[in-house]
Amino acid sequence: MKTRTQAQAGDRRSIGQVAKAAGVNIETVRYYHRRGLIPLPPKRAGGRRTYPDATVRQIAFIRRAQQLGFTLEEIGSLLKISDGRDCDGGRVLAQRKLDELGERVAMLTRMRRELTALVRRCAANDTGAPCPVIRAFDGES
Repeated sequence: MKTRTQAQAGDRRSIGQVAKAAGVNIETVRYYHRRGLIPLPPKRAGGRRTYPDATVRQIAFIRRAQQLGFTLEEIGSLLKISDGRDCDGGRVLAQRKLDELGERVAMLTRMRRELTALVRRCAANDTGAPCPVIRAFDGES
């Protein structure tokens, strides 16, 4: 069984320990502070800051949300409702991101189709005529 002193020491980490446990570098932790995504703990005796274990979970939350395409601003909104009680708010934010991703997929599909057609036109261009890709980018048909 941990003593109170051991529990407190185990529940507090240096910025380097937090960064390592969260799989990020120290500058990322500092950047999240500047963006207001994680709180900056007060300095303790000796001038050092120590972080609660919850900070590692918050950074993991931020990283997972980034992997799903959320911006840091959007993640800030998600963190405000991260106690889990505002499911409607979470759903609205997730639906907005889903809609945005759908638009991006549609745009990428159009780009792929257009580039595929240009590549095919280039492959068929054995006459020495100007390159269809360059002509298309130059505004020619």
